[in-house]
Amino acid sequence: MAQEHSNEAAVIAYSAESATEAMVIRSLLQSAGIVTPGFASADPFPIPESPDDHHTEIFVLESQVDEARKIIAEYQAGNASVTGSSNLSDESSGS
Repeated sequence: MAQEHSNEAAVIAYSAESATEAMVIRSLLQSAGIVTPGFASADPFPIPESPDDHHTEIFVLESQVDEARKIIAEYQAGNASVTGSSNLSDESSGS
């Protein structure tokens, strides 16, 4: 963690429903330059310890929590529009 953030409190930005979702969200935040303390997985494809996934809290630095929540909300809105939309029909082809 950078020296300027070393004494900053970490707060919960999001509670993921599975370890996989948590990994995706953390990666998204990290790619946006947001620090996610407590994430140090060397395994790119971790397997849950039990068949039932459990909630995983994602922590960010207090100064970055608003931006992190905004990024997460935009990501979820994008996923909702993709999964909620139907395939394009021939009507939209313009012919």
